[in-house]
Amino acid sequence: MKIGIVCYPTFGGSGVVATELGKGLAKVGHEVHFITYRQPTRLDFFSENLFYHEVDIKSYPLFEHAPYELALASKMVSVVKYENLDLLHVHYAIPHASSAYMAKMILAEQGIHIPVVTTLHGTDITLVGKDPSYEPVVTFSINHSDGVTAVSQDLKDETYAYFGVKRDIEVIPNFIDLERFKKQKKEHFKLAICPDGEKLLVHTSNFRKVKRVEDVIRVFYELRKEIPAKLLLVGDGPERDKMERLCRELGTCNDIRFLGKLDAVEEVLSVSDLFIMPSEKESFGLAALEAMACEVPILTSDAGGIPELNIDGKTGFVCAVGDIQGMKEKAKIILDDQNLQTFKDNALARAKEFDISNILPRYVKYYEETIEKSMAKSL
Repeated sequence: MKIGIVCYPTFGGSGVVATELGKGLAKVGHEVHFITYRQPTRLDFFSENLFYHEVDIKSYPLFEHAPYELALASKMVSVVKYENLDLLHVHYAIPHASSAYMAKMILAEQGIHIPVVTTLHGTDITLVGKDPSYEPVVTFSINHSDGVTAVSQDLKDETYAYFGVKRDIEVIPNFIDLERFKKQKKEHFKLAICPDGEKLLVHTSNFRKVKRVEDVIRVFYELRKEIPAKLLLVGDGPERDKMERLCRELGTCNDIRFLGKLDAVEEVLSVSDLFIMPSEKESFGLAALEAMACEVPILTSDAGGIPELNIDGKTGFVCAVGDIQGMKEKAKIILDDQNLQTFKDNALARAKEFDISNILPRYVKYYEETIEKSMAKSL
């Protein structure tokens, strides 16, 4: 198949999943065309089956903000038409699904039929999409997609609860490339950070309020009173300055390192003993899955789709959002030397269920079914 993928080219989960999906499709012989305003972060290798088309966003004095949606729709029309695509797969509803609908209508007038699959990732539904300014467009775009997928059952349920969606939504979970995300031998790194055998905790996120990074630091602060430990914070964002001030207030600066954005996050995960994700909103928990693939147990909140990934008491523990003391107590159980290896083994076993080799065929099958149904409907 010739597949066009539209996504945000950022470190965010939707962009990462879209890019890794495209790379996986290319490896098994499909021709994949990325359409976005900048080369995706993870699109980092050459393949004869991978193509990149940059959306040209021109700025005119008339516009206070450049009309990206129109430029994107025009680019979709061009790529579909001249590359003879079989299907468009747009990730994140806003504004990609509405732009795809516009492109689809333009192409239809030229006698070209292009099926559109929309994948819902999370905040496009749970946060941005609920805004009254966007809700009618989001609802319309989902209902007029030829296929719709969601990355968790929780996100599917929330979409039906808050939007007037009348069509079926297929749950296809996020996935992991176990060839990349696996435990690496980095003992020298662990020794440098934890010279006295301390336990090493890690958190990765974009440091937004919804990620509750403050909870991570407070859990660590309480845990460190009972267990020698260090904490690595990977990522960056609007809450970072506040978190650095909190570390100073709590006197934990010597035991916490802010590492910023890292491409090779798997190297950090490889030496970690526990991953903490206390988010108040999380459609799936891709960062937690990456940790599990590197044999790291996870301590999470019960938000969104996380409990679908984290098996409470087996791969880690699930606590209520904001339960600092509860998380501290569960962390102690995981980090106990008698339990830690079992939790690590269970985390890896669970991650293997989400290997891209298991999830990719589900997307391919869904593409084929969508194309078939769409073509039959257009006749």
